[in-house]
Amino acid sequence: MRVDFYQLSRDPAEAVVALLAGKTLEAGERLLVVADDSARLGKISEALWSARPEESFLANGRAGTADDARQPILLSDRVEPANGAQFLLLADGLWREEAAAPGAFERVFLVFDAGTLEGARACWRKLGTHDGLERNFWKQEDGRWIRAA
Repeated sequence: MRVDFYQLSRDPAEAVVALLAGKTLEAGERLLVVADDSARLGKISEALWSARPEESFLANGRAGTADDARQPILLSDRVEPANGAQFLLLADGLWREEAAAPGAFERVFLVFDAGTLEGARACWRKLGTHDGLERNFWKQEDGRWIRAA
């Protein structure tokens, strides 16, 4: 499993989620986006629907409907990939232990800001003890995302 840590500095979470969601779909994968706050999920949904006006929107839906399995991007407050996603995006900076369950996900994105920085650092250290887990840290520099050393 691969875990990518994205530290927000310039762009809001919903913009970064839209960027990562687009890349996920381009890779032919489905995505589960998790956040505790319903208002945050609403902002993320709006960003996904308007993320790529020059190409197309990023179709998404909220978990808990009869169409969950059909959604390429499913927004939820729980780590339950009802859409069969192998990619998980934790949009509120909070790690959930279900993300690291064996075989649960191929890739996890943890998007965090200054308010969740300490939790992300603790998570980084904790995941460093897991065998077979690759960790990457990404930060914005001059408007681009670069892998930090």
